[in-house]
Amino acid sequence: MGMTMTQKILAAHAGLERVEAGQLIEADLDLVLGNDITSPVAIKEMEKMKVEGVFDKDKIALVPDHFVPNKDIKSAEHCKCVREFACRNEITNYFEVGEMGIEHALLPEKGLTVAGDVIIGADSHTCTYGALGAFSTGVGSTDMAAGMATGKAWFKVPGAIKFNLVGKPQQWVSGKDIILHIIGKIGVDGALYKSMEFTGEGIAGLSMDDRFTIANMAIEAGGKNGIFPVDDLAKAYMEEHSKKPYTVYEADEDAVYDEEYTIDLSALRPTVAFPHLPENTKTIDEIKEDIKIDQVVIGSCTNGRLDDLRTAAKVLAGRHVAKGMRCIVIPATQAIYLQAMEEGLLKTFVEAGAVVSTPTCGPCLGGYMGILAEGERCVSTTNRNFVGRMGHVKSEIYLASPAVAAASAVTGKISCPCQLPE
Repeated sequence: MGMTMTQKILAAHAGLERVEAGQLIEADLDLVLGNDITSPVAIKEMEKMKVEGVFDKDKIALVPDHFVPNKDIKSAEHCKCVREFACRNEITNYFEVGEMGIEHALLPEKGLTVAGDVIIGADSHTCTYGALGAFSTGVGSTDMAAGMATGKAWFKVPGAIKFNLVGKPQQWVSGKDIILHIIGKIGVDGALYKSMEFTGEGIAGLSMDDRFTIANMAIEAGGKNGIFPVDDLAKAYMEEHSKKPYTVYEADEDAVYDEEYTIDLSALRPTVAFPHLPENTKTIDEIKEDIKIDQVVIGSCTNGRLDDLRTAAKVLAGRHVAKGMRCIVIPATQAIYLQAMEEGLLKTFVEAGAVVSTPTCGPCLGGYMGILAEGERCVSTTNRNFVGRMGHVKSEIYLASPAVAAASAVTGKISCPCQLPE
């Protein structure tokens, strides 16, 4: 009986020849991640443990990004706690304002995540790095504290679901539409504590930004992690961004999967998740009524990368945000911001009537930079649309791709670029 990609990675890091689903293991960690919300809790836990120092100052990443630049006194105190801890322990990968970004876009860009790694982060979207063939998963702040202290973590080896991707996406269909389709198909608990393993010839038609988006939202289906095979595109990305050695693991032909799905990418249409769950999906063709909106957010760890901004700018070029609409664009890292500036994308956004923010999670979690009032509706490229997620409990969030978000900003209602006049 063979092993999946995830199981092979975990076995190697546990020093075992093989593992199987349900087995409890202790694994060595290649990276431990925290942000400005979760790190202070972990730091306080380490103080309770009376631990002196960290296991490896090069294998910890601290990225203040949720309420940064600080929105109030409380967030400033949180960031001060993280800053002082990083300084005290000489943390190599601490990213202050001016060099920071949204953590799950920043770490791959900085070359800190590569194939074959085991990565934990005190943030649920740590599963993003599976796009590069790593095992990465979100944990609580107490587990982050233990990881920073010991360099190890306990895991229950997950079972797996195989998603066989075939075909090539049509125009305006992106990684966001693919993962929303999958979540709509299996539900928000359809992959509960399972490894979502993506395979098939359809992967060749997906950019790295598409793959990051899909892996990022594995948690929205309940997944323990999402993971892609390491092809030439992934290798090229790692070799461009990282000096770390990487290890390629491949699933055995007789690996055991709890379920298997085949997704024909050529049949997918732009997809929107309606309030108040990511599984509540409709294709653009199934939306018959006009759903008027008040705000659009284009950004986040899910869709704030360069491909996302290019797509949004393509839709907004020569057009203008609808009267009374607010459109907020948030590049995910400083490097993405700079490249978008050099390509003229930021000029396009501003001329279209949008505002451009410095990198921050901000509105995604109802932090700041776009809080919704009672009764307001937002089309957002973020990853969650729970009740009250972006503000008032009687506001509504519709999850969509950058293409749909940008088109909706132009019309003032949920729209696809294919519905816009030339």
